[in-house]
Amino acid sequence: MHPPEFDRQAILADNIVRLIPLKEDDFDTLYAVASDPLIWEQHPNKDRYQREVFQTFFQGAIESKGAYLIIHKETDKVIGSTRFYDTEEENAIAIGYTFYAREYWGGKYNPSAKKLMMDHALKYFGAVIFHIGSTNFRSQKAIERLGAKKIGEQSIAYYGEMAKQNFIYRIGKEGWM
Repeated sequence: MHPPEFDRQAILADNIVRLIPLKEDDFDTLYAVASDPLIWEQHPNKDRYQREVFQTFFQGAIESKGAYLIIHKETDKVIGSTRFYDTEEENAIAIGYTFYAREYWGGKYNPSAKKLMMDHALKYFGAVIFHIGSTNFRSQKAIERLGAKKIGEQSIAYYGEMAKQNFIYRIGKEGWM
């Protein structure tokens, strides 16, 4: 449960990206990004590039009431998606379900979006949790670069999908920039 004053879909922006609430009519725009099979290559759910599988993912995003489109600030182009969601840890919220078009990997976009979300979340929570697939090495490295520490492993069933092994990472207020 989150504090009532925490807005899961506050518009967040800096000079690199803008995060705006995901809406039902964003499906085609976001699927155009997600339809690249290489985005999901290391992900536990490797077939998410398929339209029907992505529809399940998208429905979960809408129902979470915490999902965002990630917009490239200069071009106004949709480059990915991310979301806030509940976690079992007391006084914490999770950030995840994040993906980007490949041309935005390994640069300033993910750190920028995560910083916006972390800064927002840590005003209300003591920590942020990340669930990352055990074979998703790119995401593990990216979150470790932000200062997250691996605290465990858990089998997690994503919305409408089979359970898969995930690593659990945590960043507390005390460890945040």
